[in-house]
Amino acid sequence: MSRIAVFDSGLGSLSIIKPIQKKIKAEIIYFADQDNFPYGTKSTNKLREIIESTIRNLEEKFEPDLIVVASNTPSLLLNPKKQSKILWVYPPLEDAAEKTITNSIAILATKSVVESKELQNYIKKQVPKRIRVIKINASSLVDLVESGKFISKKEFCKKKIRASLQPIQKERVDVITLSSTHLPFLLPMLKEVFPNVTFLDPADAVVDKVAMLLDGKRSNVYKLKIFASGNTITFQKKLQKLGIRNKVFPL
Repeated sequence: MSRIAVFDSGLGSLSIIKPIQKKIKAEIIYFADQDNFPYGTKSTNKLREIIESTIRNLEEKFEPDLIVVASNTPSLLLNPKKQSKILWVYPPLEDAAEKTITNSIAILATKSVVESKELQNYIKKQVPKRIRVIKINASSLVDLVESGKFISKKEFCKKKIRASLQPIQKERVDVITLSSTHLPFLLPMLKEVFPNVTFLDPADAVVDKVAMLLDGKRSNVYKLKIFASGNTITFQKKLQKLGIRNKVFPL
C-alpha cells in the first residue's frame, strides 16, 4: 500500500488531501500542526526548524512513500533542496500568466511570503515582465478558515474578502492564485464576490505530481488517519463541521 503524509499548520492540508483522494487510492497520514499555526508569522529560521523537525518525525513514525508539505509559505521561504520523497506546494504563477487577458494577476499569500525577497525572485522566474503581479497579504483570510468562521459567518467573510482584495479592481486583475492551502475553502465566496476573476488552486498541480511520483505504488483502498499537535478535541470538532468524522490522534 502506498502511504502519503500531508501536513500544514492546521486545516490547510485538507484542500490538498481531498483532490488526492479523488484521483489516487492510498493511505494518507494527515498531520495538522496546530501548535505552530500560523506558519506565515514565523521567522525563516524558526520555520525551517519546525518543518525539518516535522518531516523527520513523520518519516520515523510512518515511513511514508511521499511527504507533501502542504503550505506555500515554507516552500517559498526555505528554498528547499529537491528530494525524491518530499513534495512542496508552490503558487501556480506560470499558469496564471498564461491565463490572464488583462496582463494583470494577483497572488494571495501569507504576510511573510508577500513581504519576502524569495517571492519576488519566484515571480521573476515564473512570470514574463509584461505581466503585472499584485501581491496581497491574505493572512486575515487564512484566519477565517482556521477559526471556522468560513462555515458560521459567511457574510462577515465576504466583507473581509471584499476589503482584502480591493486593490485588484483598480489594477484590472483577472486571475488570482490562492497561494495558501487554506484559501481554497473560501473559493465559493471568492467567486461570488469577484465573479469575473479566475482563481487558481495550487492543489491541481500537486495532485498530478503525486500521481507521477507514486506511479507503480498504488493501493486498492482509501485510508485516512488524522493526527494533530495541540488540542485534538478542538480540532476534531472543526473537522466534524466539515463532515469529517475520523478520530484525531495526538502526535
